[in-house]
Amino acid sequence: MNERVHLTEVVLRDGHQSLIATRLRTEDMLPVCDKLDRVGYWSLEVWGGATFDACLRYLKEDPWERLHRLREALPNSRLQMLLRGQNLLGYRHYADDVVEAFVARAAAAGIDVFRIFDALNDIRNLTTAIRAVKAAGKHAQGTICYTLSPVHTLEQYVAMARELERLGCDSIAVKDMAGLLTPRRTAALFEALTGAVRVPVHLHMHATAGVAEICQYEAIAHGCRHVDTAISSFAGGASHPPTESMVVALADTPWDTGLDLKLLQEIGFYFHEVRKKYHQFESEFTGTDTRVQLYQVPGGMISNLYSQLKEQGELGRMNEVLAEIPRVREDLGYPPLVTPTSQIVGTQAVLNVLTGSRYKTITNEVKLYLQGRYGRAPGEVNPLLRQRAIGNEDVIDVRPADLLPPEMERLREEIGELARSEEDVLTYAMFPELGREFLQQRLENALVPEPLEPPPGTEAALGRPTEFNVTLHGDTYHVRITGTGLPHQDRRPVYMVVDGVPEEVLVESLEELEPGSGNGGRGSRRPRASKAGDVTTSMPGSVVEVLVEEGQTVAAGDPVLVVEAMKMETEIQAPVGGTVAAIHVAKGDHVNPDEALVEITPA
Repeated sequence: MNERVHLTEVVLRDGHQSLIATRLRTEDMLPVCDKLDRVGYWSLEVWGGATFDACLRYLKEDPWERLHRLREALPNSRLQMLLRGQNLLGYRHYADDVVEAFVARAAAAGIDVFRIFDALNDIRNLTTAIRAVKAAGKHAQGTICYTLSPVHTLEQYVAMARELERLGCDSIAVKDMAGLLTPRRTAALFEALTGAVRVPVHLHMHATAGVAEICQYEAIAHGCRHVDTAISSFAGGASHPPTESMVVALADTPWDTGLDLKLLQEIGFYFHEVRKKYHQFESEFTGTDTRVQLYQVPGGMISNLYSQLKEQGELGRMNEVLAEIPRVREDLGYPPLVTPTSQIVGTQAVLNVLTGSRYKTITNEVKLYLQGRYGRAPGEVNPLLRQRAIGNEDVIDVRPADLLPPEMERLREEIGELARSEEDVLTYAMFPELGREFLQQRLENALVPEPLEPPPGTEAALGRPTEFNVTLHGDTYHVRITGTGLPHQDRRPVYMVVDGVPEEVLVESLEELEPGSGNGGRGSRRPRASKAGDVTTSMPGSVVEVLVEEGQTVAAGDPVLVVEAMKMETEIQAPVGGTVAAIHVAKGDHVNPDEALVEITPA
């Protein structure tokens, strides 16, 4: 009996998100779309996850335009996206009318399959999205985030699968974002799931621990007929099992995929060359890392932690942070580590380690989590931590979105004429500040993507000009890098032309050229924190809001600033009571530890 296994190819979304920080540009996707369209995949994952954010923030591409172009280039393929339930593609819960509008627009733009998950496996946060997908006549794939903890059991996963089927899901996906499954766990899980529901069950598993291919084979042997793979040049490590390898492994078995290996190899060779362009975004953690079995940290999360600790000069404390993550996770009731809970737990763990005192600083997102604003925690949270974070505030027990009034009309009014379409309004809804900036830059024809560095050792790396625009406090400067010293030099000259005027800058590293590094973009260096009343941050970030004014009286512990780091916001509090004597930052400034951001004269 032939029981063909179907593949979902993730190179256009999760493959590059996992390995090159979601930097793959549409221009490098389109040339190979004809071949991808001819393979016969069950679906191609092309959108969602972090791609929306990365398009706006780094690539200066309209994510909706990307979807339209891919839909046109892939006429014979199911296009799939990853949707964070009530969070959609952002980091907060949206009102139901935003969820409904977003799903309807994405379906009209070309998405056929919506993989819908919630970071806490709280089904209440999935219902609106599932209903909206069904209303659009598209495929709703309910998702179980797989994790290990004292409160997660096989029986719970089976019960969740049955509830998703009852809600009308056309299929169910097991999302093993960290790569925690083992062959034995996989066999037990899929035997139970495929025996409990009538709809197909898919497996999405990252290859971090090096056992994903074996687990996929075990899942197939126990009833799974749909697995996710990445073309070999974007496979392995924090990504997924290689497509070609799974095709080979299943050939001449009852589960033969029937896919053309030669065509897949041509696609693999294409992406092998393309990946070289993005070498500067390669994760330091590209190979097998079995630490995930101990700390449950997904590969993408490890990359974020690495970047944060490197900025701080604290890379040597990575193992301390990895050891702290399970403790924070236990305090928060064992949430699965997937966006946004991975950022919530990871950022708090970094703060706990770098401040030298657990929960001395608590992020706003942890406070919201402990208040129930993200949904129901899987287990009991630490009551002492909850008291410390939110005091005597009520903990909500309803679906968080039930407390949110409709938003679409307000969003349309706020973004006004910058929005040319409903898609633009939804872009603003997902990321208000980033979206407004993108739409404004588009209006001014000033969208400039971050530059790609040529591969090391090439002629371009040594002398070919690199040009880009820098906008600082409303003024735009054209910058051209015409050359640097040799890469092995600790201190080397950087030759720049700014608006046609040559400059020579001697720096310890090119990172010192980043706007705001050491001077906040204000033309003079911030003073180093040295007094009891100096307000500092524990980790590098950007100022989201300044909450005080010069001359204002504050008490010790009052919030002074809101700083964003690792996509999480933290209130920076006054270290002493007194009068605000000086403010050295403004909204949007990049800030670093040990800088005096605000000076308070003690009472």
